[in-house]
Amino acid sequence: MKAIRGVLLTCDSAVKQILLALNEKESFIIEDLDDHHVVIKADEEYRVRRELEAELEKNTYSLE
Repeated sequence: MKAIRGVLLTCDSAVKQILLALNEKESFIIEDLDDHHVVIKADEEYRVRRELEAELEKNTYSLE
């Protein structure tokens, strides 16, 4: 078995559900640890953070 470099993400349960939904499109989660922690592939960290930020921005109220 080959070792995979990972990054531990700590988040609330709502953000974790978004991460799980994003993971269905393109697999990046190595291990789902508990309600607040997941380990993702290190080389996918930037892309995942960018996509997560875009998803969260969709759910943010704006006065414009």
